[in-house]
Amino acid sequence: MPGAIYAEGLVKTFGDVRALDGVDLDVPEGTVLGLLGPNGAGKTTTVRCLTTLLRPDSGKAVVAGLDVLKQPDAVRRSIGLSGQFAAVDEYLTGRENLQMVGQLYQMRAKAARARADELLEQFHLADAADRTAKTYSGGMRRRLDLAAALVVSPPVMFMDEPTTGLDPRNRQQLWEVIKQLVSGGTTLLLTTQYLEEADHLAHDIAVVDHGRVIAQGTSDQLKARTGGERVEVVVHEREDIRAASALLDKYSLRGPGKGDTTVEEHMRKITTPVAGGAKLLAEIIRELDTHGIEIDDIGLRRPTLDDVFLSLTGHVAEAGGEDEGDGERTARDAGGRGHRSSKEAAK
Repeated sequence: MPGAIYAEGLVKTFGDVRALDGVDLDVPEGTVLGLLGPNGAGKTTTVRCLTTLLRPDSGKAVVAGLDVLKQPDAVRRSIGLSGQFAAVDEYLTGRENLQMVGQLYQMRAKAARARADELLEQFHLADAADRTAKTYSGGMRRRLDLAAALVVSPPVMFMDEPTTGLDPRNRQQLWEVIKQLVSGGTTLLLTTQYLEEADHLAHDIAVVDHGRVIAQGTSDQLKARTGGERVEVVVHEREDIRAASALLDKYSLRGPGKGDTTVEEHMRKITTPVAGGAKLLAEIIRELDTHGIEIDDIGLRRPTLDDVFLSLTGHVAEAGGEDEGDGERTARDAGGRGHRSSKEAAK
């Protein structure tokens, strides 16, 4: 049985740009899939195909048990979507924006008002509820847009870089909202370039590059692919770099002389992959001391998602989603008007 969000062989091209090149996804019900990838990798295009805002050239997609290509109206009634850019009516108040969305989904006026009040409190917008949205800051508009996507508590949610533009406090608050949603049974596909966000929220992570899923697994599984633990040493004297590097290389995971030990001379830092944990770290400290090598810093660390990202894609993640590839820009332009039309389709 496919999950609440399922894609098989999704392909989407824009002229000569192949934005999606056979994307496969399977997200179990009540879980969070974090979709990671560099700018222009195909994340937003994937979301727009799964939410009916773009039609894939080929492939299959099923959301909430509904065929995205054959039952688009039913899919729209079963999902919530928050895109990269806040899609709110600037000339309506915050309260009116949320009430409008509720009424488009055929909620009774009283119920729509009550739900709007609840969301305004939840997203800390109650004090600005009766101001027009054009007076809101960027972060406030972002929160209002997220609230609008949650008016009907959909079983499946898509959030495309939802915390872009939010300060750390508001980001933490949104994380709590997401956890509450998922604990209530909501399935979520989350695209993000904040790697700590995926680490914190996602049950499973898919890394996308050049329109393909190049790796998928839990955060721990992906981190394990980069080589496990690493010892990092910063020596006090530059002339000790060579001796310290030779010493650490003896403890390298694959054995000495394999080229696993790296040196950053300008930082006087030596790094090598190891296995053995804190006990091994203590042994290395003793041996450095025995050889009279003074150190400024030493530490044992596990790989981060930044390391995973660099290992898989060849470069670090860029925060923010503004430098999209041509295909994703085309997708955004096609779908930017569609964000509200997906709500209107509920009528």
